[in-house]
Amino acid sequence: MKSIQRRLSLGLASVLIVVGLILAQSSLWLFDHSLRRYLREDLKDETQTLLVALVRGQNGVQLDERRLDPTFQRPFSGHYFRIDFADETWRSRSLWDRDLPKPARAGLQGGLGDGPRGQLLLVYRGDYQRFGQRFSISVAQDYTPILESFRRLQWLGLGLGAAALLLILLAQRYTVRSALRPLERVREQIAQLQQGRRTELDSQVPQELEPLVAQVNHLLSHTEDTLKRSRNALGNLGHALKTPLAVLVSLSEREELRDQPELQATLREQLAQIRQRLERELGRARLAGEALPGAHFDCAAELPGLFSTLGMIHSHGLKLEWQAEPGLCLPWDREDLLELLGNLLDNACKWADAEVRLSLVQESEGYRLWVDDDGPGIAPERREAVLGRGTRLDEQVAGHGLGLGIVRDMVEAWGGSLSLEDSPLGGLRVAISLPGRR
Repeated sequence: MKSIQRRLSLGLASVLIVVGLILAQSSLWLFDHSLRRYLREDLKDETQTLLVALVRGQNGVQLDERRLDPTFQRPFSGHYFRIDFADETWRSRSLWDRDLPKPARAGLQGGLGDGPRGQLLLVYRGDYQRFGQRFSISVAQDYTPILESFRRLQWLGLGLGAAALLLILLAQRYTVRSALRPLERVREQIAQLQQGRRTELDSQVPQELEPLVAQVNHLLSHTEDTLKRSRNALGNLGHALKTPLAVLVSLSEREELRDQPELQATLREQLAQIRQRLERELGRARLAGEALPGAHFDCAAELPGLFSTLGMIHSHGLKLEWQAEPGLCLPWDREDLLELLGNLLDNACKWADAEVRLSLVQESEGYRLWVDDDGPGIAPERREAVLGRGTRLDEQVAGHGLGLGIVRDMVEAWGGSLSLEDSPLGGLRVAISLPGRR
């Protein structure tokens, strides 16, 4: 879709061009019409002058050249006449050897006649009676210089019109940009929402944008409330299911079943699968939607508490370290990232001999996370099976399965990727790539 500014510019330019051309042509037509009416009076006066120059001589009616305008004597001067009697025609010397066609009717002729040397003539004819004779006097004036002036005026008008149009378009562009600047600020604020740098839009906006901003803020608040209720409901559901599940696990350990080891083993296995699937699906349901705008995870504020908790859980002398750029904030929900990092680090702590390290880096296209341990790791040929869909991960490699499955689901929900590699510490490295949120 074309931009609003471009559509407004094209619309304004089209309207101005059409209106400008109509006004210019109308003005030129009116000016030409008025000028021809003015010249008609001049030509009529010249016919009157020629009429006065007709005198009675010894040989009949004669033309007194002393009374003629000198331009009628100069060849191709642009001023011409012809006088038509019943039996003869007199022409001005300015015509030289050329002819001036006799107009078909009296008065100013509608079109321009052809004159000598390509001239276009404005012709006027007057009918008179004098000395007992009827005759007509036709006077013509070269209109070519006036037409050339019109053309120069048209080009000048086009140039001035183009300059005026350019100035108007520039002014319109500036005006539209100024008018749309608040929308650009709203767009920047929405981008900041996605990046986790704010939780709502500023309400101090132009009056026209107030309903939009209010609706967006209301939607954010409503969505946040809905997500909280959904998470609470999932938590309640998990607790509600885990309680009878714990009862069943307890029942599977009763003395009555020890006499039937196969049945007891089957019950334990099925209950373990139910527990794992329950935790897995509850985690997937919790990640069904994208994180709210404004959500963020402040590494400097959250990681020390997480590592302190892990240190208390795994109190067998592990060295726990984390590295992150100062001020690094990840644009995802705090609870989700705590769950992701908690699963990864807990897994690593279970299998590490002495050291676990978390590294977080922001790159141009997103974020990279590495969790390294110095444990036994996972053989390269078994890594794909560990991450395979539908595999009972906890049975493939104990301690790495369920946690990695939950983490994989979270990473895929965010459009990222997870891979298992050899760690520089000697154990397993879990490498995660997450795209930047725009």
